[in-house]
Amino acid sequence: MWTVVYIAPSRAIAENLKNFLTAEGMLVMLRPVGSPQGGELGAFEILVPESEAEEAHELLTGAMSN
Repeated sequence: MWTVVYIAPSRAIAENLKNFLTAEGMLVMLRPVGSPQGGELGAFEILVPESEAEEAHELLTGAMSN
């Protein structure tokens, strides 16, 4: 089961965070929030497998505090 670990305000930010988590060896999926026509400007959920959610959250917290 996939779990949301972060909601990014744009596709660009979501892609950057996805690349970061993928480089750390995680499986990552992005999903637009709300309207499917959200395009580049809409918010995106960043999801990882439930078993990796805690580690992903710790990585994101550490990356954003730098």
